[in-house]
Amino acid sequence: MTPPCVKNYMSEIEYVDQENPMNYSTMHLHTDQKSSSNKWYMPLLVVNYLCLFVGSVSSSLLSKYYFIHKGSSKWVSTWVQTLGFPLLMIPISLPYIFKLTKRTPFSDFTTKMWIMCISIGVMLGFNNLLFSWGNSYLPVSTSALLLSSQLIFNLIFSVIIVKQKITFSNLNCVILLTLSSILLALDSSNDRPRGVAQKDYLIGFLCTIGAGLMFALYLPVMERVYEKVQCYGMVMEMQIVMEAAATALATVGMAWEGGFSKMKEESQTVFDEGSKVYWVTVMGNVVTWQLCFMGTAGMVFLTCSLTGGICMTALLSMNVLGGVVVFRDNFGSFKAVSTLLCIWGFFSYVYGIYKFTNNNNNNNHSSTETIQIVRRRLDN
Repeated sequence: MTPPCVKNYMSEIEYVDQENPMNYSTMHLHTDQKSSSNKWYMPLLVVNYLCLFVGSVSSSLLSKYYFIHKGSSKWVSTWVQTLGFPLLMIPISLPYIFKLTKRTPFSDFTTKMWIMCISIGVMLGFNNLLFSWGNSYLPVSTSALLLSSQLIFNLIFSVIIVKQKITFSNLNCVILLTLSSILLALDSSNDRPRGVAQKDYLIGFLCTIGAGLMFALYLPVMERVYEKVQCYGMVMEMQIVMEAAATALATVGMAWEGGFSKMKEESQTVFDEGSKVYWVTVMGNVVTWQLCFMGTAGMVFLTCSLTGGICMTALLSMNVLGGVVVFRDNFGSFKAVSTLLCIWGFFSYVYGIYKFTNNNNNNNHSSTETIQIVRRRLDN
């Protein structure tokens, strides 16, 4: 069976250092943190998935809360998604401050890398705008399940861009999650919120699909970029540059729409929960979106773009339940079946990874025993 997506290899620099033990400092600076044999791999994986879980659910609910209580600026909603990028200096600086690494932040950047990160950041900014536009017209549960449609395109782009192997487990997962979106689309005509015109609902529907497609492209592009990166800190540094570019785009949009002057007026006279709640909502969005982006980047770096997309899609079922519990979204039979398909698809993929890893460990164990037998015979 071909692996769903498991990274277990040694960086070239580590290998060279093992041949030349005197060059310890270089190995210490560039240890391959995306290798599953690295001691930091599993803690990083768990922390990043928790960040993705908390950030994905919380940011979706807070974004919808902003629009439900008469917040109306799509550019404000877009702006706050990446405005908190300086917060990523925390995971970048802590290892350096506590002397867990000798690597200086941003020391490995090249001109080509700067240009690449800025370009991807602009694409991310447009993706955030489409998401905000769709989220302003759709219920959280509908928006969440619609975004799962990106997964089949994520698989296609992953095959083209990073040569992802198609296996039964990942193909089965993609099919189930895509069926989940189709069922939702069939039921969408009965799910339009009050006060939202049919035209606006359709715009929201299409914008959300567009956001899913752009994100499906974004993930494998990021995996391709990370192929030559072995340091988690550098991943966060690249994320800062991308989000800074996305924030610059949103800032231009805010200035063009007059969003900065309108924010104060909106908080005082438009937002029906009051000024304090308005700013708490905005700042909550800033923080939770950073958790989401940090978790996404970490998952792609430590696993692959398809696994990152599947984990995010599986979390959409939590967003659906959050929308039902917090905002009393309709939860009919179509959504129930869609959610079950979403959960089923995710666990089928997890089982595929478990099965492959278990077989791989058994094969490694057998290989080790064979090597030991050969060595004993040679010694004798």
